[in-house]
Amino acid sequence: MRIKVCGMTSTEQVLQLDEMGVEFAGFIFYPKSPRYVYRFMPRPEIKRIRGKGINKVGVFVNAPVEEVLQTVDDCGLYLVQLHGDETPRYCEKIANYVTVVKAFRLREEDNIPWKIKDYQDIADMFLFDTEGAGYGGTGKKFNWELLRGLNIGKPFFLSGGIDPADAGKLVEFTKDPVAKDLFSIDVNSKFELSPGVKDMEKLRTFVPEIKMIGK
Repeated sequence: MRIKVCGMTSTEQVLQLDEMGVEFAGFIFYPKSPRYVYRFMPRPEIKRIRGKGINKVGVFVNAPVEEVLQTVDDCGLYLVQLHGDETPRYCEKIANYVTVVKAFRLREEDNIPWKIKDYQDIADMFLFDTEGAGYGGTGKKFNWELLRGLNIGKPFFLSGGIDPADAGKLVEFTKDPVAKDLFSIDVNSKFELSPGVKDMEKLRTFVPEIKMIGK
């Protein structure tokens, strides 16, 4: 199983993740986030990050198209995660240039197939997260049961308050038919010492457990 660690703010920690075999490092380009990467790292430093297998993901919220595309070039991003209210047309403009992950914040009453249908032919991947008062992560889980039995029809990231004790629950989740499209686990705040500073010891325990899923 692949892993994305989001909210990165340090070259050193990204390279440590790379050594662990983590596939994706997320950098948040949303100024209202406590993990807004430009508070910690300039563009040239982000661009210089080169790991053996880790890919840089830029997380944006309702940013102008031109700004997103410029940041992709300036920071050497491999994927763009759109975490706001971006329309299908907006996503299409970005997807013509770079691989797009469209995030959806889920509530109990959501009709998920209806929510994602207009993005099926546009986004390359989806991400499912928890609905909160604002944009970005909440550190809370949504009800994974909402996804059970669905045919997402697109690779997706599972996000939303995943913590070090969730490895067993994730194993159970992968037994459901919906998990045939599960592309990666996405973790963030439950593996932090402070916003943007990861607890590497927790990750060193968790990552091998997740890597064993499906083997």
